[in-house]
Amino acid sequence: MRNVIWAIGLLVVGLSSAFWMVSAADPAETVRRSADVALAKDSDYLSGFVPARTTIAHIFEHHMIQGADTPVLVSSIASAMDVRRMRAGQPYSIDRLLDGRVRRFEYEIDNDKRLIVDRASMDAPPRFIATVERIPKQTTVVAVEGDINRETNSLAAAIDKAGERIELALGMADVFSGEIDFNSDLQPGDKFRVLVERHTREGQLSGYGAILAAEFVNDGRNLKAIRFTPDGGSPGYYDENGRSLKRFFLKSPLKFEPRITSRFSSSRKHPILGYARAHNGVDYYAPAGAPIGSVAPGVVTFAGWTSGGGRTVKVRHPNGYETEYLHMSAITVRAGARVGQGDLVGRVGKTGLATGVHLHYGLKKNGRYVNPVIEHRNMPPGEPVPAGIMHVFNTDRDRYLTLLFNPTTARAANNE
Repeated sequence: MRNVIWAIGLLVVGLSSAFWMVSAADPAETVRRSADVALAKDSDYLSGFVPARTTIAHIFEHHMIQGADTPVLVSSIASAMDVRRMRAGQPYSIDRLLDGRVRRFEYEIDNDKRLIVDRASMDAPPRFIATVERIPKQTTVVAVEGDINRETNSLAAAIDKAGERIELALGMADVFSGEIDFNSDLQPGDKFRVLVERHTREGQLSGYGAILAAEFVNDGRNLKAIRFTPDGGSPGYYDENGRSLKRFFLKSPLKFEPRITSRFSSSRKHPILGYARAHNGVDYYAPAGAPIGSVAPGVVTFAGWTSGGGRTVKVRHPNGYETEYLHMSAITVRAGARVGQGDLVGRVGKTGLATGVHLHYGLKKNGRYVNPVIEHRNMPPGEPVPAGIMHVFNTDRDRYLTLLFNPTTARAANNE
């Protein structure tokens, strides 16, 4: 019996040895085992964002770059770009050897360009080659849709839920700025669809190009916008009948998000003074620092401090109109300056007789205060596309609206 057990043991050992020999001879196994060999780390990959009020030399010092490398690196970078234009918040990366020498430095100049600095030789003294290259981008035309409801009660929230960025909401607010006051006109049940050029780089959303067409259903109104550029003219937005959406006045000096907290009234109890008096304008709640734009082109007649209005700007417009912007935290224009429609005149604040952060917006017509909401509503429609090129507009309109309402067609067009 012992001889049998001993023989079985030899057989098992023999089979195990044979299996190991076959396995070791397997090329795939040999490759796998060789791939498991750990290689010693020879460098660190460092990344970050350019801090405010710093220099490129300070960035290298912070990352303990070898002293001999720093001046040569800075000189090489300066040969490719103006180092004084390095912007806070822009990303950078450094491939640094363990002894402090730099093998590669990258800095994103803007959304389109990147600076790359490579070490030319590992020998001393250090030498670097700096180049500026375009960041590869892909542009596709996409249709984005959303609606206004209890969960998404603003354009920004609806755009965010659709997976897009706030820049697209700002673009839509500009397109429909003469038709919709995004501060007060939005209603539950409103919905929108927008056809836009969407830029991606390295698989990530990087921004947007032109809005080509859009539809906004607002409180029962069906508004459409088509981008069109007349021969020799500038691009603009028109309704489906070829009439410009640009009005003499924007419907609001603020983009969107804020809400009306106090309306135009001939008698309202003042929240600070405690007695009733006329409220010659509209109060908008908005976040502190929100940009305020001139509702129409004109000339700044006053930019300074008033006892009740705090930091105040007044703008004179054609046709006997004048607008006022009160309680601002900052003024960005001076008296006598010309401003265009939508140009920044200041930022929302709570200066003067104000109980909270808001903008008081007033409108005068021929020297008399009028209700801005009603006056804006009564503005005449924009100018039409000239009759001689209406057929060109119709062609663009039909093509864009087909893409807007048929995303499958848009995807097919991108693949051509």
